Amino acid sequence: MPSSVADPEDEDRRLPDTPYLAVDRAVLERNLAASAARARARGVAWRPHAKTHKSLAIGRLQLQHGAVGLTLATVGEAEIFAAGGFDDLFLAYPIWAAGRRADRLRALADAVALRVGVDSVAGADQLAEALRGAPVEVVVEVDSGHHRTGVDPRAAGELASHAVRRGLAVAGVFTFPGHAYAPGAREGAAADEARALDVAARALVAVGVDPRVRSGGTSPVDYLPLDDQPSLEFPITETRPGVSTFGDAQQVELGSTDVADCALTVVATVVHARHGEAVLDAGSKVLSTDRAAWATGHGRLPAHPQARVVALSEHHATVVFGEGSVPAVGSRVRVAPNHVCTSINLVDRLVVVEGDEVVDTWPVDARGANS
Repeated sequence: MPSSVADPEDEDRRLPDTPYLAVDRAVLERNLAASAARARARGVAWRPHAKTHKSLAIGRLQLQHGAVGLTLATVGEAEIFAAGGFDDLFLAYPIWAAGRRADRLRALADAVALRVGVDSVAGADQLAEALRGAPVEVVVEVDSGHHRTGVDPRAAGELASHAVRRGLAVAGVFTFPGHAYAPGAREGAAADEARALDVAARALVAVGVDPRVRSGGTSPVDYLPLDDQPSLEFPITETRPGVSTFGDAQQVELGSTDVADCALTVVATVVHARHGEAVLDAGSKVLSTDRAAWATGHGRLPAHPQARVVALSEHHATVVFGEGSVPAVGSRVRVAPNHVCTSINLVDRLVVVEGDEVVDTWPVDARGANS
């Protein structure tokens, strides 16, 4: 006589093999709604960074939630999103438009409303030669404290003036306050960002260029509650968060969000267990190796708040559970990766779940589109 109790092996057959990346549809929608609402409350446009998810399906959800367009990191990403029907794209990167990339930029400009970043005279000259009058807007990148790329905000006018003389249409300024990625640094980085864009905008006005675009944003700053900002002549007009689409273990450690709001997790199987520890079948080839110096591990387990991923090899993750009970061999657990962007770029698809039920799969359309 058939048993009325479900066979766990039958249940396993209905689920993907581990490890895989699962997206909780309800949490994702909640995160998108919250990010869009924060932008509206601040009176700025929301242009989320799609390098985080590289997914046309998620990009369409972002537009449904009110995004004015998308931010991307590479020409290759922009080509894929343009082919997928997205028509307002910003390459927030100092593009070096040489060789085939110049032809690809011109083709993109014919297909979509396109903005690109520039942060040097040499870069502006190269863009001018490459674009040859193609309808592309240029936005000057300024350094607001991260010290990666971008000019001193006070020098933004000089670069903008040179770009205009070379025939480029300068739309404004942008920055990336990446120094917000440190404990206790979010509020200071947000203030640095606002001041840098204000100084840069005034530098553009001084040379006769209208800085109508003042674009900033990174997820640690995006998560900040709305509060009083310094009175600035040229406040931010646009924000470009990426990770806040999903949340990840870094954002949890920074205090930006809660692990319950991490919409993407790596589903893994316990393949070995011992006192206080377990080993999972999800290593660096799915969790990625990103770990900030201040991070307490390589990821967080939402169902086990005290657990830490203490070691990774290619296909193994060692988890210390401390005083908590260790899941049995064969159990499935979820891990919020440290940096969701790099984990996504390691897989071909995202498994969409509602509760414990798989409801869809979304391709990572722009995976590997790094040039």
